[in-house]
Amino acid sequence: MGEIRVKVQLENSDDLRELKRAKISKKKVRRATVEALVDTGAVMMLLPEDLVDKLGLEVTDKAVVALANEEKVELDVAGSVALTIGDRKWTTDCLVGPPTCEAIIGQLVLERLDLIIDPLKWTVTPRPESPFLPLLKLK
Repeated sequence: MGEIRVKVQLENSDDLRELKRAKISKKKVRRATVEALVDTGAVMMLLPEDLVDKLGLEVTDKAVVALANEEKVELDVAGSVALTIGDRKWTTDCLVGPPTCEAIIGQLVLERLDLIIDPLKWTVTPRPESPFLPLLKLK
């Protein structure tokens, strides 16, 4: 199976709050658009350190992460970042990877935005049962 990638718009959520309060202009909102690898084996979103710096995200925590080879590493957690995939938006935190590493979208993003993967078409789309808004379980 090939890799599934998705275009993700990222914005500093603190900047968006300041924009809403009319304290900064729209041009001052730090943002970036990236092609991210969709990894159903990953839990969180991972962004490269240089992108985290460009977005002005603050390191808020640390986490121990188990890699595919079972190695465990400690990574910074930064946030908060507003992400948009298609017309679905969410504000969350992210793991911080090494500079210039690949951005990764994990299960939390897919679940929260109610997106599904089509491995035959190599696409990520809203679930057919919830075409307009994410349908979240609360039971």
